[in-house]
Amino acid sequence: MTRTAAMLGVAPEAFWRLSLKEWRMLTDRPASGAPMGRTDLVRMTEAWPDE
Repeated sequence: MTRTAAMLGVAPEAFWRLSLKEWRMLTDRPASGAPMGRTDLVRMTEAWPDE
């Protein structure tokens, strides 16, 4: 666990202060969703255009 924390850039003193819930939030991978579809991309580009 300390090796993983070091790879994530968590300092030792911060590592030892982490709760189990915080550790899991740092290390659990989010469930992968479906890739963004073209319709969603078009909506985003219309809502937030690059100027």
